[in-house]
Amino acid sequence: MSIGEYPMPPRPDGTVRLAIDGPIAIVTLDRPAKLNALTLPMLHEFENAVGRLEQAHEVRAVILAGAGERAFCVGADIDAWGHLAEDDPVAMWQTWDRAGHRVLDRLASLPMPVIAALCGQVLGGGLEVALAADLRIGADDVHLGLPEVRVGTQPGWGGSRRLAALVGPARAKQMAFTAEPVDAATAIAWGLLNEVVPVERLYSRTLALGRQVAAHAPIAVALAKASIDGAAGSGTVLALEGMAGALGALTADGREGPAAFREKRAPRWTGR
Repeated sequence: MSIGEYPMPPRPDGTVRLAIDGPIAIVTLDRPAKLNALTLPMLHEFENAVGRLEQAHEVRAVILAGAGERAFCVGADIDAWGHLAEDDPVAMWQTWDRAGHRVLDRLASLPMPVIAALCGQVLGGGLEVALAADLRIGADDVHLGLPEVRVGTQPGWGGSRRLAALVGPARAKQMAFTAEPVDAATAIAWGLLNEVVPVERLYSRTLALGRQVAAHAPIAVALAKASIDGAAGSGTVLALEGMAGALGALTADGREGPAAFREKRAPRWTGR
Protein backbone atom coordinates (compact mmCIF):
# COMPACT_ATOMS: atom_id res chain seq x y z
CA MET A 1 0.00 0.00 0.00
CA SER A 2 1.21 3.49 -0.79
CA ILE A 3 0.07 7.06 -0.36
CA GLY A 4 1.93 7.99 -3.50
CA GLU A 5 -1.34 9.20 -4.95
CA TYR A 6 -1.31 11.97 -2.35
CA PRO A 7 0.85 14.94 -3.44
CA MET A 8 2.83 15.14 -0.21
CA PRO A 9 6.48 14.03 -0.24
CA PRO A 10 7.76 12.58 3.06
CA ARG A 11 9.89 14.56 5.50
CA PRO A 12 12.13 12.57 7.85
CA ASP A 13 11.62 14.73 10.95
CA GLY A 14 7.86 14.39 10.76
CA THR A 15 5.07 16.76 9.89
CA VAL A 16 1.34 16.92 9.28
CA ARG A 17 0.43 17.73 5.70
CA LEU A 18 -2.75 19.17 4.29
CA ALA A 19 -3.68 18.86 0.61
CA ILE A 20 -6.92 20.21 -0.81
CA ASP A 21 -8.09 18.95 -4.19
CA GLY A 22 -11.47 20.47 -5.01
CA PRO A 23 -14.03 19.20 -2.48
CA ILE A 24 -11.65 16.64 -0.91
CA ALA A 25 -9.04 17.47 1.72
CA ILE A 26 -6.38 14.98 2.82
CA VAL A 27 -4.59 15.32 6.14
CA THR A 28 -1.55 13.06 6.38
CA LEU A 29 0.45 12.25 9.51
CA ASP A 30 3.86 12.08 7.88
CA ARG A 31 6.52 10.46 10.05
CA PRO A 32 6.67 6.92 8.70
CA ALA A 33 10.11 6.10 10.13
CA LYS A 34 8.59 6.47 13.62
CA LEU A 35 5.22 4.91 12.72
CA ASN A 36 3.75 8.42 12.55
CA ALA A 37 4.19 8.94 16.29
CA LEU A 38 3.11 12.48 17.10
CA THR A 39 5.45 15.12 18.42
CA LEU A 40 4.32 18.41 19.94
CA PRO A 41 5.24 20.36 16.76
CA MET A 42 3.19 17.84 14.77
CA LEU A 43 0.21 18.44 17.08
CA HIS A 44 0.52 22.17 16.39
CA GLU A 45 0.72 21.48 12.64
CA PHE A 46 -2.34 19.25 12.98
CA GLU A 47 -4.23 22.06 14.67
CA ASN A 48 -3.17 24.49 11.94
CA ALA A 49 -4.53 22.08 9.33
CA VAL A 50 -7.83 21.75 11.20
CA GLY A 51 -8.03 25.53 11.50
CA ARG A 52 -7.59 25.85 7.75
CA LEU A 53 -10.36 23.29 7.21
CA GLU A 54 -12.71 25.21 9.50
CA GLN A 55 -12.54 28.04 6.95
CA ALA A 56 -12.39 25.88 3.81
CA HIS A 57 -15.96 26.14 2.63
CA GLU A 58 -15.09 24.41 -0.62
CA VAL A 59 -14.15 21.22 1.22
CA ARG A 60 -16.95 18.70 1.60
CA ALA A 61 -15.07 15.66 2.94
CA VAL A 62 -11.80 15.20 4.82
CA ILE A 63 -9.61 12.10 4.70
CA LEU A 64 -7.14 11.27 7.48
CA ALA A 65 -4.18 9.10 6.51
CA GLY A 66 -0.84 7.96 7.88
CA ALA A 67 2.28 7.88 5.73
CA GLY A 68 3.85 4.52 5.03
CA GLU A 69 2.59 0.97 5.23
CA ARG A 70 3.21 -0.05 8.83
CA ALA A 71 0.96 2.26 10.82
CA PHE A 72 -1.67 4.96 10.73
CA CYS A 73 -0.30 6.33 14.00
CA VAL A 74 1.04 4.80 17.22
CA GLY A 75 0.14 7.83 19.33
CA ALA A 76 2.25 10.43 21.06
CA ASP A 77 6.00 9.88 20.85
CA ILE A 78 6.97 8.56 24.28
CA ASP A 79 10.53 9.85 23.79
CA ALA A 80 9.07 13.34 23.44
CA TRP A 81 6.70 13.31 26.41
CA GLY A 82 8.10 10.67 28.78
CA HIS A 83 10.72 12.86 30.45
CA LEU A 84 8.24 15.72 30.81
CA ALA A 85 5.75 13.45 32.56
CA GLU A 86 8.49 12.48 35.02
CA ASP A 87 9.98 15.94 35.57
CA ASP A 88 7.03 18.30 35.32
CA PRO A 89 3.55 16.73 35.22
CA VAL A 90 1.89 20.16 35.27
CA ALA A 91 3.77 21.13 32.11
CA MET A 92 2.77 17.77 30.65
CA TRP A 93 -0.88 18.61 31.26
CA GLN A 94 -0.52 22.16 29.98
CA THR A 95 1.19 21.13 26.74
CA TRP A 96 0.52 17.57 25.58
CA ASP A 97 -2.80 16.81 27.27
CA ARG A 98 -4.55 20.10 26.60
CA ALA A 99 -3.19 20.37 23.07
CA GLY A 100 -4.34 16.87 22.15
CA HIS A 101 -7.84 17.42 23.51
CA ARG A 102 -8.12 20.78 21.78
CA VAL A 103 -7.00 19.48 18.39
CA LEU A 104 -9.21 16.38 18.42
CA ASP A 105 -12.26 18.26 19.68
CA ARG A 106 -11.83 20.73 16.81
CA LEU A 107 -11.34 17.86 14.37
CA ALA A 108 -14.53 16.14 15.57
CA SER A 109 -16.43 19.43 15.31
CA LEU A 110 -15.60 20.11 11.66
CA PRO A 111 -18.84 20.60 9.73
CA MET A 112 -17.83 18.26 6.93
CA PRO A 113 -17.48 14.49 7.42
CA VAL A 114 -14.02 13.18 8.35
CA ILE A 115 -13.02 9.70 7.13
CA ALA A 116 -10.00 7.90 8.59
CA ALA A 117 -8.02 5.44 6.44
CA LEU A 118 -6.47 3.01 8.92
CA CYS A 119 -3.74 0.47 8.29
CA GLY A 120 -1.20 -1.41 10.36
CA GLN A 121 -0.92 -0.18 13.92
CA VAL A 122 -3.48 2.29 15.26
CA LEU A 123 -2.54 2.67 18.90
CA GLY A 124 -3.00 5.04 21.83
CA GLY A 125 -3.26 8.60 20.62
CA GLY A 126 -3.43 7.27 17.08
CA LEU A 127 -6.66 5.44 17.91
CA GLU A 128 -7.91 8.59 19.60
CA VAL A 129 -7.26 10.55 16.39
CA ALA A 130 -9.23 7.91 14.46
CA LEU A 131 -12.08 8.03 17.00
CA ALA A 132 -12.46 11.77 16.35
CA ALA A 133 -13.32 10.96 12.72
CA ASP A 134 -16.87 10.27 11.59
CA LEU A 135 -16.09 7.12 9.59
CA ARG A 136 -13.23 4.63 9.90
CA ILE A 137 -12.17 2.42 7.00
CA GLY A 138 -9.70 -0.27 8.00
CA ALA A 139 -7.27 -2.36 6.01
CA ASP A 140 -7.40 -6.06 6.71
CA ASP A 141 -4.03 -5.82 8.47
CA VAL A 142 -5.16 -3.20 10.97
CA HIS A 143 -4.78 -3.54 14.74
CA LEU A 144 -6.37 -0.99 17.05
CA GLY A 145 -5.59 -0.60 20.72
CA LEU A 146 -5.05 1.49 23.83
CA PRO A 147 -1.72 0.30 25.25
CA GLU A 148 -1.20 3.18 27.69
CA VAL A 149 -1.36 1.09 30.89
CA ARG A 150 1.78 -0.74 29.74
CA VAL A 151 3.74 2.46 30.32
CA GLY A 152 1.94 3.53 33.48
CA THR A 153 -0.52 5.99 31.98
CA GLN A 154 -4.05 5.93 30.53
CA PRO A 155 -5.95 7.17 27.48
CA GLY A 156 -5.49 10.92 27.48
CA TRP A 157 -7.06 12.52 24.38
CA GLY A 158 -10.70 11.61 24.79
CA GLY A 159 -10.17 7.95 23.97
CA SER A 160 -12.11 6.62 26.92
CA ARG A 161 -15.14 8.79 26.17
CA ARG A 162 -15.26 8.34 22.40
CA LEU A 163 -14.39 4.65 22.47
CA ALA A 164 -17.02 3.83 25.10
CA ALA A 165 -19.64 5.75 23.12
CA LEU A 166 -18.77 3.74 20.04
CA VAL A 167 -18.30 0.17 21.31
CA GLY A 168 -19.82 0.31 24.80
CA PRO A 169 -18.19 0.67 28.22
CA ALA A 170 -17.40 -3.04 28.71
CA ARG A 171 -15.46 -3.38 25.46
CA ALA A 172 -13.73 -0.04 26.00
CA LYS A 173 -12.65 -1.23 29.44
CA GLN A 174 -11.38 -4.50 27.98
CA MET A 175 -9.20 -2.62 25.50
CA ALA A 176 -7.93 -0.14 28.11
CA PHE A 177 -7.38 -2.66 30.93
CA THR A 178 -5.66 -5.38 28.91
CA ALA A 179 -3.76 -3.11 26.49
CA GLU A 180 -4.38 -5.79 23.86
CA PRO A 181 -5.21 -4.49 20.37
CA VAL A 182 -8.14 -5.87 18.41
CA ASP A 183 -7.86 -7.04 14.82
CA ALA A 184 -9.95 -5.98 11.83
CA ALA A 185 -12.55 -8.75 12.25
CA THR A 186 -13.16 -7.86 15.89
CA ALA A 187 -13.19 -4.14 15.17
CA ILE A 188 -15.84 -4.47 12.46
CA ALA A 189 -17.96 -6.73 14.69
CA TRP A 190 -17.77 -4.21 17.53
CA GLY A 191 -18.61 -1.24 15.29
CA LEU A 192 -15.19 0.31 15.74
CA LEU A 193 -14.73 0.20 11.95
CA ASN A 194 -17.29 1.00 9.28
CA GLU A 195 -15.66 -1.19 6.63
CA VAL A 196 -12.70 -3.51 6.19
CA VAL A 197 -11.02 -3.72 2.80
CA PRO A 198 -7.89 -5.42 1.45
CA VAL A 199 -4.84 -3.38 2.31
CA GLU A 200 -4.11 -2.57 -1.32
CA ARG A 201 -7.59 -1.03 -1.70
CA LEU A 202 -7.59 1.09 1.46
CA TYR A 203 -6.84 4.48 -0.09
CA SER A 204 -8.83 3.98 -3.28
CA ARG A 205 -11.88 2.95 -1.23
CA THR A 206 -11.46 5.85 1.20
CA LEU A 207 -11.13 8.34 -1.65
CA ALA A 208 -14.18 6.87 -3.37
CA LEU A 209 -16.20 7.21 -0.17
CA GLY A 210 -15.00 10.79 0.26
CA ARG A 211 -16.07 11.63 -3.29
CA GLN A 212 -19.45 9.99 -2.72
CA VAL A 213 -20.01 12.14 0.36
CA ALA A 214 -18.78 15.27 -1.44
CA ALA A 215 -21.25 14.73 -4.30
CA HIS A 216 -24.21 15.49 -2.04
CA ALA A 217 -25.63 18.79 -0.81
CA PRO A 218 -22.98 20.07 1.65
CA ILE A 219 -25.34 21.89 4.01
CA ALA A 220 -27.62 18.85 4.21
CA VAL A 221 -24.64 16.60 4.98
CA ALA A 222 -23.32 19.03 7.60
CA LEU A 223 -26.73 19.25 9.27
CA ALA A 224 -27.06 15.47 9.23
CA LYS A 225 -23.67 15.20 10.96
CA ALA A 226 -24.64 17.81 13.55
CA SER A 227 -28.00 16.13 14.18
CA ILE A 228 -26.50 12.67 14.67
CA ASP A 229 -23.69 13.97 16.88
CA GLY A 230 -26.17 16.00 18.93
CA ALA A 231 -28.52 13.06 19.38
CA ALA A 232 -25.56 10.96 20.53
CA GLY A 233 -24.66 13.57 23.14
CA SER A 234 -21.58 14.88 21.35
CA GLY A 235 -21.70 18.57 20.54
CA THR A 236 -25.35 18.81 21.55
CA VAL A 237 -25.23 22.50 22.47
CA LEU A 238 -23.24 23.36 19.36
CA ALA A 239 -25.73 21.51 17.14
CA LEU A 240 -28.82 23.04 18.77
CA GLU A 241 -27.44 26.58 18.84
CA GLY A 242 -26.26 26.34 15.25
CA MET A 243 -29.60 25.09 13.96
CA ALA A 244 -31.54 27.61 16.05
CA GLY A 245 -29.35 30.43 14.73
CA ALA A 246 -29.80 29.31 11.14
CA LEU A 247 -33.57 29.02 11.57
CA GLY A 248 -33.77 32.43 13.23
CA ALA A 249 -31.84 34.06 10.41
CA LEU A 250 -34.46 32.85 7.92
CA THR A 251 -37.38 34.49 9.73
CA ALA A 252 -38.76 37.96 9.08
CA ASP A 253 -37.75 38.98 12.61
CA GLY A 254 -34.27 37.60 11.97
CA ARG A 255 -33.95 39.98 9.00
CA GLU A 256 -35.67 42.88 10.76
CA GLY A 257 -33.26 43.02 13.70
CA PRO A 258 -30.07 43.65 11.68
CA ALA A 259 -31.96 46.01 9.34
CA ALA A 260 -33.19 48.10 12.27
CA PHE A 261 -29.71 48.22 13.73
CA ARG A 262 -28.21 49.42 10.45
CA GLU A 263 -30.99 51.99 9.96
CA LYS A 264 -30.74 53.22 13.59
CA ARG A 265 -34.44 52.71 14.35
CA ALA A 266 -36.56 50.64 16.68
CA PRO A 267 -37.25 47.15 15.30
CA ARG A 268 -40.77 46.27 14.18
CA TRP A 269 -41.27 42.66 15.30
CA THR A 270 -43.93 40.55 13.60
CA GLY A 271 -43.39 37.16 15.15
CA ARG A 272 -42.78 35.73 11.69
